[in-house]
Amino acid sequence: MLDLSHRLTGRPWQTPGLFWPELTAATAHLDAPVAALHLGALRHNAHDLLDRAAGTSLRVASKSIRVSGVLEAILAVPGYRGVLAYTLAEALWLAETVTDVVVGYPTADRSAIRKLGRSPELARAVTPMVDSIAHLDVIDAVLPPGSRTPIRVCLELDAAWDAPVLGHLGVWRSPVHTPGEARRVAAVIVAHPGFVLVGVMSYEAQVAGIGDRPAGKPLRGLVTRWVRRRSVGELRERRSAAVAAVREVAPLEFVNGGGTGSVESTRADASVTDIAVGSGFFGGHLFDNFASFRPAPAAAVAVALTVVRKPSPDTAVRLGGGWIASGVPGADRLPRVVWPEGLSLAPREMAGEVQAPLTGVGAARLRVGDRVWARHTKSGELSEHVNEFALVENGKVVDILPTYRGEGKAFL
Repeated sequence: MLDLSHRLTGRPWQTPGLFWPELTAATAHLDAPVAALHLGALRHNAHDLLDRAAGTSLRVASKSIRVSGVLEAILAVPGYRGVLAYTLAEALWLAETVTDVVVGYPTADRSAIRKLGRSPELARAVTPMVDSIAHLDVIDAVLPPGSRTPIRVCLELDAAWDAPVLGHLGVWRSPVHTPGEARRVAAVIVAHPGFVLVGVMSYEAQVAGIGDRPAGKPLRGLVTRWVRRRSVGELRERRSAAVAAVREVAPLEFVNGGGTGSVESTRADASVTDIAVGSGFFGGHLFDNFASFRPAPAAAVAVALTVVRKPSPDTAVRLGGGWIASGVPGADRLPRVVWPEGLSLAPREMAGEVQAPLTGVGAARLRVGDRVWARHTKSGELSEHVNEFALVENGKVVDILPTYRGEGKAFL
């Protein structure tokens, strides 16, 4: 099994002129596209997250990884507990080896519900998410309480900030916003046959997922830092009150909150027992925009693509790689070309599905057959485009790890 128990002492990724050529040489025998996972950088990120959590348990958000071998290795490191999955079907698959899986999003997957409700073993390991009575009704419609094992559920609390003037800041998730609403829904769940309320979750996306030092955008950074300060204070007070209210009707096992970008502020909330982290392991370039931390580009979320044509002396075209990240469409959703230096996507084509022309001072030096490295905006989404990661250590490929896709799994 992949060993992440100790951290790398050096930081080779801070010297691009050595780091990227080493990855190129290490993977030269592999046909592109090559997704590389730098073991030293991954170890650094895993331990850096633990440092930031300062003793609060961390729950691994699987959607930001989607490589079962990496999930297994992270969970073997003390300080990590359980997985935050993104679908019930994925959670049931992971529960073959993981004993604590919370599903981060509600489900209406009837076949997965049926499988969960008919297996006491799976029902002990997997905790679906709910935020309304409608979710209980969906499960009951598949398997009535008397025909299934009791199902553990987690109640999601809306963590968005309803700001003066600016309005709803965060993501649209749960309708449960106030402590009173949380207690009322919790009481209904507790009274409902066939369900056991064991946890509360909240995800402060407006803090965890938005960089507060965006390059070249000082005004946006100023506004984001203001939002973070106000939102953190408001949520800490509201979440603590909501958790206390829910505990009046249910003996909770866990309270999950946060994300990679909010570890410090989430750990300061005494009501939270574990923090969700995911993107910080692979270090997509979205997280280059945070002031308080900078994950190493572990996967770099890096993929090597091959130059296949030279339409002009100062233009090089790589094959494939138009992997646009989810979220609000914009330049920050594009893959970032990082090596060789001096390259940029052609403005009128950008990251095409099959070809992506490159311009800039570095393009003239590229030849057909050369490799170009790019980082994905996010982390786990790269795993949906490749079958495997080449694990690189000390300038060599030491292992090949299949992604979910490489194991024949496509959950969403």
